[in-house]
Order: sequence, then structure tokens, then C-alpha cells
Amino acid sequence: MHKSFVRGGQLGILVGALASAPLMAGGLFMYEVANDNAGLANAGAAARAQNPGTLASNVAGMSYLPGTQIVGGLQLLHSNLEFTQDSNSNVPGRDSGTLMEWAPGGSLFVSHELDENWHVGFASYGDFGLAIDYENDWSGRYFTQNDALLGLTLQPSVAYRFNDQWSLGLGLRAMYAMLESQLAIDNTPLDLRNNPDGTMTYKSNDWGFGANLGVIYQPWQGTRIGLNYASEIELEFEDALSPEGLSPLINNGLQAAGIIGADTTLTMNVPQTLTLSLYHALNEQWAVLASANWQDWSRFGHVGVQIDSGNPVSATADANFKDTWHLSLGTQYQASKQLLWNLGVGYDSSPVSDEDRTFTMPLGSTWRFGTGLTYALDPQTDVNLSYALVWMGDMEIDQQKQLPRNDPKRVSGEIEDAWIQAVSVNATWRF
Repeated sequence: MHKSFVRGGQLGILVGALASAPLMAGGLFMYEVANDNAGLANAGAAARAQNPGTLASNVAGMSYLPGTQIVGGLQLLHSNLEFTQDSNSNVPGRDSGTLMEWAPGGSLFVSHELDENWHVGFASYGDFGLAIDYENDWSGRYFTQNDALLGLTLQPSVAYRFNDQWSLGLGLRAMYAMLESQLAIDNTPLDLRNNPDGTMTYKSNDWGFGANLGVIYQPWQGTRIGLNYASEIELEFEDALSPEGLSPLINNGLQAAGIIGADTTLTMNVPQTLTLSLYHALNEQWAVLASANWQDWSRFGHVGVQIDSGNPVSATADANFKDTWHLSLGTQYQASKQLLWNLGVGYDSSPVSDEDRTFTMPLGSTWRFGTGLTYALDPQTDVNLSYALVWMGDMEIDQQKQLPRNDPKRVSGEIEDAWIQAVSVNATWRF
């Protein structure tokens, strides 16, 4: 009885929850990586080639950087993401609380000119993943409690400039990814007694590898067109599910099913992307910038789950993700010899439809508004302060799951006026 109860009910819930856990975090690529790109909302990112930060958006841009240059930056993310349940919810509990308070980040970009044709560089940055933290006693705790997927990219790169018009770049990308997911387990699914909830935690890390390939075409001085392709990166997380505070009924059932202590493998793919950008100087003071971007989220939406136990379980969760598109426009104004002003606006389509939005995937279409100032302290040193607001608006979520013995759980409500803001400070040194 215990074995069929767990495998038919709680195990299915665990598989579904773990499979979707990475999706929220990974479903958000951040163009803000602690460099001046934040102030342009990604406009012109693959064509600007103005400092080593181009390593994150088009490695071919290094061919326009003389000497040795270094960019180091720090960034803070802050959000207004709070779920409020409505009268359709039947799970007792409070609202979610703020899902993300403050999240720090940093980056380092280095480029070096070997000769008039060859450039090499190195980048360390994080543009993939996010972490959300719900209140322990919130109403949706049986769907998810805490989720975090953080990816750090290390990228050695090389660029070659054929002539005044064409440049090509290649970056080898190594991503170190960390995944942690936790959800509450209902210890009273049969309503026999009022037991406190238990928890189930999954925590793992992995290395994945890919490449960035970029090209820049400069038809004439002051105008550049850039195209960058970032390949897919496969990540495979492996760990055992860690239970805590389970009732004897649930614990014995999981033990009998071979779930506790069994290796659990999650397989996912960081999306491939393609970016086309334009940089055009109108005169010595004004420049216009634009970008169009495609991201392959439909493939990322399929997450493989395998539980290697006495009764192996293998499944693929389909989150109904769809590919996304990004468009952005921006401008730069050289107010003086020392001061440069950046301004940009961008739009990203949603990777999920409204009916497929879940608590592990509180995602929607986004508007980006960015601005920033770069000040030249001297010919060798610049400092930049940038701000970006990522606006998601209102996002309704209505999620249900059927527990055994006709014990359905439903949590419904809305994340209202959702936004994420990023503040970054960085400096460029030239030698």
C-alpha cells in the first residue's frame, strides 16, 4: 500500500517539481552582466566593440580594441516579485513574500592585442539563472519552496581582423552551474492528522561547454554590423533527494520505493542564441544602436528526469516553452570629451503562455529600460554607472496538482507590477 501510494502520488509530484525547478531560473537570460550594456538595454551589443565587455556579446569586437584593456564590474539586482493568492486557492498559507531581495554579481573582461590582426581575451561573467525564495508557510509550498540555478561562464577567446571591414571571433565557453530546489511535502495527504510539513531538497552542480562565434562587418568608418551565435550548453545534474521531517507513512513509502538515497539525474540545455546588432555614428556626438535576438527556449523546456533505484523512473517534463525574440533600440550621446550618455529600450517575448506559467516559472514578456553614464578620468581610465529596469507587469498563476485519495491542491492568484532592477558600476583600464 505504501509503495503504490508513494509511487503513484508523491513520486509523480517530485518528478514534476524537480523537472520544472530549473526552468524559472534559466528562463531568464540577463543582458545585464555588470558592464555598460545595462544602460543600453542590449541595443547594439554585438556591434559596439567599445571595450572588453564585448566578449559577452560578440568576441569579434576585440579586434577594435588597441593594446591591453580590462573591465571589472559589480552589480546588484533587486525585484518586486510577490504572489498574492485569490479565493480560488484551497491550500492554507500566506502569500509568497518577496521572491528576490538583493542579488549581487560581478564580471571581469580582458582583451590583449597581439598584433594588427590577432587579439586574445578572457571573460568571467554570469548571465544565466536566478534565485527565488518563497516564505516557508506560503500557500504554494507543495509546488515549490526555493529554487536557484546560477551559471558562471569562463571564456577564453580569440579574434582575427582580416581587413578594415571584416573581423571574426571565437570564444570557448565553460559554464559552471549550481542547482538547488526545495519543496514542501504534505505529511497528511489522507487528512488523518494534522502533521507539520516535511521537505525534499535537491542540490547539485555541473560543468557544461559551448562556443561563441561572432563576426563584425564595418562597411565604412563609424558603422558596424555584428552577428553573434552562442551554442547550446548541456547540463546534467546528479544527486540524491534529501528528505527532512517526513511522517513515517511518507518516509516508509519513499524507502520502499527506493527513492530516498537513489541517484536522481536532471538533464537540461542552456538555449542557443543568435544576435544581430547595428552601431551607427550619426556625427561626433550622436550614435544610434539596435539589436535583434533569438533564443531557443522551446528545447530548454524539455527537462529529462531519471531516478536510478530498485524501481527506476525515467521521464521528460515538457514545460511548453517557446522560442523568444528580443528587439532593442538605443542611443549614445558624447556630451563632452569626458562624458558619454547611454540610453536604451528593449522588448523580450515570453517563453511561456499565460496558461503555462507556474510558480517555478513566473515569467512573461518583458520591457527593458536602461540608461548610464561613462566618465573618462583620464585617457587610460573610464568609470561607468548604469541602471536597468526590467518590467514584467501583472502575471496571473493558477496551478493545480492531484494528490492521492482525491486530495487536489490548487493555488491561484497574481504577481502584480512585477519588475527587476539592476544597478552596475564598472571601470575600464587601458594599457
